[in-house]
Amino acid sequence: MKIYFFQTQILFPLALFIFFTSCNGQVNTNLSKESVGKPRVLPGGQSKLVKTQGSNSSDNVHCGLQDKAGSLWFGTTGEGVYRYDGKSFTQFTTKDGLNSNTVWSVLEDTEGTIWIGTDAGLCRFDGTYFIRVPITVNFMPTINNPNDGSVQNSVWSMLQDKSGKIWFGTSSGVYTYNGKSFTHFLQNDGVINKDSLQLKMVDDILEDKKGIIWFASGMPPGGEGVCRFDGKTITHYKPNGDGWIRYMIEDKKGHIWFGGRINGNFRYDGINFSNFMEKAGIGNAVLSDKSGNIWFTGEEGDTNYESRDGVWRYDGNSFTNFSTKDGMGTYFVHCMIEDSNGNIWIGTRNTGLYRYDGKTFTNFSE
Repeated sequence: MKIYFFQTQILFPLALFIFFTSCNGQVNTNLSKESVGKPRVLPGGQSKLVKTQGSNSSDNVHCGLQDKAGSLWFGTTGEGVYRYDGKSFTQFTTKDGLNSNTVWSVLEDTEGTIWIGTDAGLCRFDGTYFIRVPITVNFMPTINNPNDGSVQNSVWSMLQDKSGKIWFGTSSGVYTYNGKSFTHFLQNDGVINKDSLQLKMVDDILEDKKGIIWFASGMPPGGEGVCRFDGKTITHYKPNGDGWIRYMIEDKKGHIWFGGRINGNFRYDGINFSNFMEKAGIGNAVLSDKSGNIWFTGEEGDTNYESRDGVWRYDGNSFTNFSTKDGMGTYFVHCMIEDSNGNIWIGTRNTGLYRYDGKTFTNFSE
């Protein structure tokens, strides 16, 4: 069931809403640049991640990407977003137009726009402005409820598929965006959902080489494990009994690796699922690098802030461990990305960030 922005029956309430919000200062969720005011000079010049928002050791570098221009983006759970141009970091927070300083996901689309998913909804950065984007069944919120619909949804994950459609995993389910309108995925009459899946918290979304869309279902008790959409039917699996999946990656062979938050890692070879527990801890982050190596998070320490053994690299035959002895910090790992030069960037608790260049680790944390 597609959701169209302009509907005759909402024109009058919409006009009233615009009138009242112009008077009482409520947040305007229109996509116009005026919704965030004039551009400001953004702070930069820091050689490390400097914390300015009062985050603590439980906050982490949660997600990251490298954009088409070569800059790296890191989303955190307490310090907003940092952009690294190869020399220095620039920090973006709510003062710059972000919905929230708690960032769960980042995505660059084919047009070069950066999308940022927070615990207070979605916004996009066009190079100058942060523009709030309401994922809602109505074009605008209602007068009585300015946060109508999914405006305040947590946006856990995002993916742009090969057709250009963008998928959003939110706290009220999965939505798709075709560049003009949003559709609630499971309310589409064409989706066969025999298991009555809800997809209320999807930590990661993946499109494999065959065009299959995979969803990593989130935190129990609603965790639905691994969900798979073949274009018609959505099904789900809990091959190791784990209903909470954090990350998914596809390797060069077309095998899909899953990071299970409770029972560790497992792999799908196109036919069967198999557990992969050796040498690795819980599957909080998984990475497949350009050389074909698979990277895993290590074992959790006495608290979920600490790590006993950093990260593991698997080359298909043997494991190599990287930990404090190699220059890693003591905090638990939450994300890993590879840049165009083959460097591995590792985000941890306490807003920690490390880079591995194949020989040494460099600490980019405050």
